[in-house]
Amino acid sequence: MIAITSLLDEDHSERVLELTGHLEKKFGLTGVKMTPYAHLTLLTAEVPDMEELKHYLDQVSLETPSITVRTTGLGVFPGQSPVVYIPVLRTPPINQLHARLHREISEMSSEMGLYYNPNLWLPHISLALGDTTPEMLGPVLSFLCQFNFNWEIKIENLTILQKCGEYFLKEEEFRFGRREFIA
Repeated sequence: MIAITSLLDEDHSERVLELTGHLEKKFGLTGVKMTPYAHLTLLTAEVPDMEELKHYLDQVSLETPSITVRTTGLGVFPGQSPVVYIPVLRTPPINQLHARLHREISEMSSEMGLYYNPNLWLPHISLALGDTTPEMLGPVLSFLCQFNFNWEIKIENLTILQKCGEYFLKEEEFRFGRREFIA
């Protein structure tokens, strides 16, 4: 299973790394590091022909102008290991890109991640996942309440993250409006 994501710009990546560093130091939370890049996941899929996918993402990236997204507050996906995240507000430009990617990549995929269906997708930036417990939610959220999460982020890439052992690592990055590959 691969993830199609947009990596955050340097400023917001540093903010996320600072926050996850605080959560590691104060609460021992390291699960979010399974993906060592601050990112917004657009979808997950099982794609048999990676070259076809890369060609497609290259074409979409050339046609896509940068998109500004906004974040606000904090969110929690409940469960045995709750996920703490920063919600990304859905706007027409990000919805259109996401719907296009989902529709067209589903045609070349043998499986699509259920929660990335356009009707279910909740765009977010994860701060803690995998090693959290319901009991630590109160203290973690109390700690995070001291920070401002009203951010404006410019999305300028599509990036394939590939599962490698325990981690999701960057396979290839496609910059919007430019033909350049960053491996």
